[in-house]
Amino acid sequence: MRVAVVGATGMVGEIMLQVLAERNFPVTELIPVASEKSVGKEIEWKGNTYKVVGLQTAVDMKPEIALFSAGGETSLEWAPKFAAVGTTVIDNSSAWRMDETKKLVVPEINANILTKEDKIIANPNCSTIQMVMALAPLHAKYDIKRIVVSTYQSITGTGVKAVRQLENEYAGIQDEMAYKYPIHRNAIPQCDSFEENGYTKEEMKLVRETQKILNDKTIAVTATAIRIPVVGGHSEAVNIQFENDFDVNEVRQILHNTPGVTVQDNLETFTYPMPIYAQGKDDVFVGRIRRDESQPNTINMWIVADNLRKGAATNTIQIAEYLVANKLV
Repeated sequence: MRVAVVGATGMVGEIMLQVLAERNFPVTELIPVASEKSVGKEIEWKGNTYKVVGLQTAVDMKPEIALFSAGGETSLEWAPKFAAVGTTVIDNSSAWRMDETKKLVVPEINANILTKEDKIIANPNCSTIQMVMALAPLHAKYDIKRIVVSTYQSITGTGVKAVRQLENEYAGIQDEMAYKYPIHRNAIPQCDSFEENGYTKEEMKLVRETQKILNDKTIAVTATAIRIPVVGGHSEAVNIQFENDFDVNEVRQILHNTPGVTVQDNLETFTYPMPIYAQGKDDVFVGRIRRDESQPNTINMWIVADNLRKGAATNTIQIAEYLVANKLV
């Protein structure tokens, strides 16, 4: 099982390597791949040293699986080249997500749609993954009509440059900025660039990807995405209107029984999800579960997850695990 990690020296790539090791994924040959400026660098993995190679070298090595986290342009150019030599690509960028010929997968929800013919598989956006993890079992039971979501997103979603900006601002150092504004002691109501409708790409990903993963274009979704000075993970305030009424305790029980979801919802002990506790963990944490008293069949909840793990690296590797377990690679 030759596994290429494309973008191995980046923030998500490093977590991918960590998760591959933690989960004992059956790698017989690791191929760390990065841009030309990183070729020849050495990385340590499971006690061994590996040299970073370029994209063409990796294609020529014909790995069984390639885990991509190197940006949309790289994915659009190189994923088909890997697929052409028989490699199954699992891509973490937005490049293929809304392509009608490509599957968009959260393993706990819809891995069963995958076949041997799927050579490029899309990993959803981090904020979408954590939301649908909590909403999919509730949609199956109560039938979701509308979702209103506000996200409070970690700077790690932007990358190393943003982490450096926050650290510099803490230290009072003026240097290169990832954002147009300071992030320390601030909240920036813009994640990604704006589309013509006035929403950001990040907000529209929540709309389009949710409908595709849940396989239901009738679900109305509206989103506001906010960047906050947090490192540990993304948080979301989600308001969900169902077609059918529900019992709040039954909702908690459904979520409690959902693999990959942890309910943290005890007001007496002030127990609720926070990114400081989600960091480094693979579960999606749900709390502040309460009926919306302003309209029927509607509930509010707070959803938190580590955006680099379940929101990116872990979900990618869980897809690979499914492919291996079901002999699709």
